[in-house]
Amino acid sequence: MATTLVNAETRVTENVVSNRWKIKVVDRNSLSCSENKLEHGYIVSSVLNRDTKQFGKKYLFDAEEDTCWNSDQGSPQWIHVQFPEAVTLQEMHIRFQGGFAGKECWIEVEGAENKVDPIKFYPEDSNSLQRFPFPENLCCTSVKIVFNTSTDFYGRVTVYQLNLLGVT
Repeated sequence: MATTLVNAETRVTENVVSNRWKIKVVDRNSLSCSENKLEHGYIVSSVLNRDTKQFGKKYLFDAEEDTCWNSDQGSPQWIHVQFPEAVTLQEMHIRFQGGFAGKECWIEVEGAENKVDPIKFYPEDSNSLQRFPFPENLCCTSVKIVFNTSTDFYGRVTVYQLNLLGVT
């Protein structure tokens, strides 16, 4: 079974399957998706100064190194990703801006066959890409990544890259 990205990191020609998701079939058992609209997509808790042009959620998955989602102040902050179909998640990759990283974090899973307790993870306060594996065979329709506290005094979180790896 091939592992593929369940977001917009792949820069290949994609077949538009719906007006909400771009989907490229990698092989029979996997696909790569990127979200264009809110429905069956993702939402965030806040955007710094409501400046979506400069710090909006669209920059989470754009695969550009110089763009980011920047939350407004306050805690908790979160990113809620809803997939167009059930996905078996394997790993999450996330890159924060140092000084604005999530501190006390967990992932809430929805649409799983069995109830799944929140999955805690502990990111470092750094600019490097960090990898967090999911429990084996975690099939779900959405995840909510919660940053309960932040390394920033005001509770802001800055994410330059978010990848959710898995198969369909």
